[in-house]
Amino acid sequence: MGRPSDKVLKGDQCAPQRSLFYALGLTKEELERPLIAVVSAHSEIVPGHAHLDKICEAVKAGIRMAGGTPIMVPAIGVCDGIAMGHIGMKYSLASRELIADSVETMIMAHAFDGMVLVPNCDKIVPGMFMGALRVNLPAIIMSGGAMLPGNYHGKAMSLSTMFEAVGSKKAGLIDEDELTYIEQNACPGCGSCSGMFTANSMNCLCEAIGMALPGNGTIPAVSNERIQLAKHAGMKIMELVENQVKPRDIVSEASIHNALACDMALGCSSNSVLHLLAIAHEARVELDLNKINEISARTPNLCRLAPAGPDHIVDLHHAGGVGAVMKELAKKDLIDTSLMTVSGHSVAENIAKAQNLDHNIIKDVETPNSKTGGIAVLFGNLAQEGCVVKRSAVAEKMLTHTGSARVFNSEEEANEAIYSGKIIKGDVVVIRYEGPKGGPGMREMLNPTSALAGMKLDQDVALITDGRFSGATRGAAIGHVSPEAAAGGLIALVEEGDLIAIDIPNGSIQLLVDEETLAQRQAAWVKPEPNVTEGWLYRYQRMVTSGSKGAVLE
Repeated sequence: MGRPSDKVLKGDQCAPQRSLFYALGLTKEELERPLIAVVSAHSEIVPGHAHLDKICEAVKAGIRMAGGTPIMVPAIGVCDGIAMGHIGMKYSLASRELIADSVETMIMAHAFDGMVLVPNCDKIVPGMFMGALRVNLPAIIMSGGAMLPGNYHGKAMSLSTMFEAVGSKKAGLIDEDELTYIEQNACPGCGSCSGMFTANSMNCLCEAIGMALPGNGTIPAVSNERIQLAKHAGMKIMELVENQVKPRDIVSEASIHNALACDMALGCSSNSVLHLLAIAHEARVELDLNKINEISARTPNLCRLAPAGPDHIVDLHHAGGVGAVMKELAKKDLIDTSLMTVSGHSVAENIAKAQNLDHNIIKDVETPNSKTGGIAVLFGNLAQEGCVVKRSAVAEKMLTHTGSARVFNSEEEANEAIYSGKIIKGDVVVIRYEGPKGGPGMREMLNPTSALAGMKLDQDVALITDGRFSGATRGAAIGHVSPEAAAGGLIALVEEGDLIAIDIPNGSIQLLVDEETLAQRQAAWVKPEPNVTEGWLYRYQRMVTSGSKGAVLE
């Protein structure tokens, strides 16, 4: 059986294609080797990607050492932090689909034999992963690594500290000089933002699911280990090509369940739910929110990294990394250690030498932070198809809460009310028409949640939205409400002052309004006009599914 690249390199009929490869400076000898795409998200606008050119060069060196011909091809990437709080955030989740499409396009159009995917930040990791599953050619994910934490008067800090400082400044808790100090020191260099936010969540989960080498999730961006890992990834892809090991051979129902168990133990971003649903969809594996709750119910939370606690990804790395977490879970058979990974070894073999070196950062499975996982899915009349909360980042007193609704039809309206001091203890802030269709693009709500935290209201105020939250969000922030308001979900019928009951331990969220009143409101509800009428977002708005389905396109 020939290689995919034979379609562009073998036979007289491929002479025109070969002439174009020669135009790139490739030699006859290089064209006789497997062609490996190095899919690079390098750019000069995303801090997490600013160094990916160096990672890609290391990957290419590994490919050459193992007898392949590496060719770099590009992928786009949005910096969620820069896009936050304005129209740019509408493009963030939508960009995941463009990235998946572009991976499919570049790999299939140019007949590559395999690929090393080099992402790092939020939507780029799952987007590349989805594209690789779609084309199902040998692939390995080699992420760029985490940013080191900043220094705040001797204490570690991250981007979440920065966002919360804005709320503190608005509340008069810090002054201009303090805000300036934080903004100049929160993000000290390249890498994905330093806490267990969405980017690092997905980088860790790629390791847990078996599509990345051990260390991918936690080795810092600036470490020599990261360059060495990249070279090994380049070498390893040649083994995968030789043995024809493909993504769908690795990604299965069992490996996705492994990833979910690690998700719960690590306390990953709530966005990981969206992305694992989308990854399962591309892998043709059945997954729904009930299964996520089932795994969360039996999996203890072992880590409380920023924003849930004071530690950061570099601390997790020094404590033993994802391998040590998986080894803890394996003690109680909470993961399947028989599964094969892109390393060429089973999960059991990968974690055999892993050690938990800091039991304060990675709790023993017998004495966890909590007996259930870091993420919870809630159901009720307000979210008949479910909604998601990062339980591990919720204060104990807010796990159950009943409060009066403060209703806003956009993030901007909510921000204005919060910053002007109109939200008080006990309130439940409801932000709607920010879902996949209603936004469109399901914006992250880091500004309002960080403002509440910075104003010291995160232990007294809940926030509910059909949009979503950054991994940097903490507090009783409940997102992905499905059906969303724009699709006629009950969240569209909530009125100012309605009581909403949240019970995270029991997985419940209820709008406490009688059925007759809701029927009257439903009869009077008018579906809003689309808020975009042209461009990519207009197409996206018409094709995207609900958050409960991973916001994939149909």
